[in-house]
Formats: sequence, structure tokens, C-alpha cells
Amino acid sequence: MKQKKALLAAIFAIVLVATGIIYAADHTDTPAVTGQASDITDLYVFRGQNTNNIVFVGNTQGLLAPGSTGAAKFDENTLIQFSIDNNNDNIEDLVIQCKYDAASNSMQIYGPVAPSETGLRSKLEGSMTTSVGITPYGASPVISTTSTGIMAFAGPRDDPFFFDLDQFKKILAGTAVGFNNPGTDHFAGTNVMSIVVEVPKSMLGGSGKINVWLTTRKKV
Repeated sequence: MKQKKALLAAIFAIVLVATGIIYAADHTDTPAVTGQASDITDLYVFRGQNTNNIVFVGNTQGLLAPGSTGAAKFDENTLIQFSIDNNNDNIEDLVIQCKYDAASNSMQIYGPVAPSETGLRSKLEGSMTTSVGITPYGASPVISTTSTGIMAFAGPRDDPFFFDLDQFKKILAGTAVGFNNPGTDHFAGTNVMSIVVEVPKSMLGGSGKINVWLTTRKKV
């Protein structure tokens, strides 16, 4: 990806209040990315167990069945990028970039760093912050920790998003007026490929509120 232009393949936008937890989800509804490593399912941003840290979670490749999860892989030609706006102008001031390296079967993390390009184009910025081996399906998580306090994980995980899709369709069709309590989780038993990066708040700048969005970008 280095020194190559990239094209935006999918995007999620989100606003984070530093004291809360916000998430957004989307599953296989864009034909251009359905079934590909660039298909984003979820973005989560929340305060870490260490309250001086912020955790960024980007999930892709939704609806993986247990039988196919072991063969699921990240794509070398897809850059997964967290974009961070810390002055509320809706332009990324910092990026955290995640690039899969097949030779070492690891996820390479760059940033947080100020990008030289914003919007729909990007390139790898600065030096690699850390690298973490991909956790195999069913194995204990592999987590990298740096002296700067950045931590990272990459690999398959159970899809954490709950949604009663069948009831939602009934509501749209006018045959139901609301969701059931409890509902039926359409995503139960399915998995995603997840990247988690935990970063000290001191590296993010701003004054307590940040906007975050997640993109996948294909090399062109």
C-alpha cells in the first residue's frame, strides 16, 4: 500500500463522546463489497479498562459460519483505516491504519498519525507502530503491547451485534408494529474478522470529543 493511492470501498461514520460508548453496524448490504474482506460490519469506539485509553474496534466480513471462519483471511490489498477528527470539522486529523502482511500472517498498525491526504485517497503514513500475529479461530487471543501504551489484536471473533432481522422485515411490511422483547438475534452463531487497537487518549489530541469513522480502501 505504501506510496500507492487508495480508493474508498466502504465507510462508516460515528461520533464519540469521550465518556460514552457508541457503535454502528452494517452487514452485507452493499453489492460492491458483499463477501469481500473490504465489507465493514461494525465500528465500536469506547473507553478502555484503563480509563486513560480509547479502544477502536473495526469488524469486517460478517455472517461467517463457524465452519468457514477458520479459512477466513484479511486481504493484503485492503487497508483498514480508523479516521479521527478531533476539532469537529469533519476532516480526519489523525488516522490509525491497519494493513495485513501475508508473509508473516500479521496485522501491521500505523499511527495514530496525521495523514498527508484526506478524504477518498490515502497512503500508509509514517512508521509502523506495532505488529500483531493473527489469532487463529478458537485460539486464545494474541495481543501486542508497545512501550507507548498502544495495544492491538486481529483475528476472528463472534459477531457482537444483536439484530432481529426477521422482525425488522415484518415492521417494514406493516405486519408488526414493533420489536419483541426478547428478540431473536439474526447474527447469533456467526463470526467477523476483527481488528482492535487501544490507544492512550493523550495521542489523540482534541478537547474531549472526537468523531471517528472506519473505511476499507483497495489498492489501485
